[in-house]
Amino acid sequence: MNVETMGLWAGAVWTALDEQGTLGVKGLKKATKLKEKEIYAALGWLAREGKVNVVDSETDVMVSLIG
Repeated sequence: MNVETMGLWAGAVWTALDEQGTLGVKGLKKATKLKEKEIYAALGWLAREGKVNVVDSETDVMVSLIG
């Protein structure tokens, strides 16, 4: 795994959130076809850039775009 690949994963997650709105990790896996560890790497990237809001609920981690 390299930085370029993680950037591509982040782009896929951002696109899914932009098109579908708030999603859980389960929904992101379905929308992007990424593995769970790839989703979390992408979320870290997007969170560091201040582009996502991440909320841990009882059943899933819910993610939405900021702005």
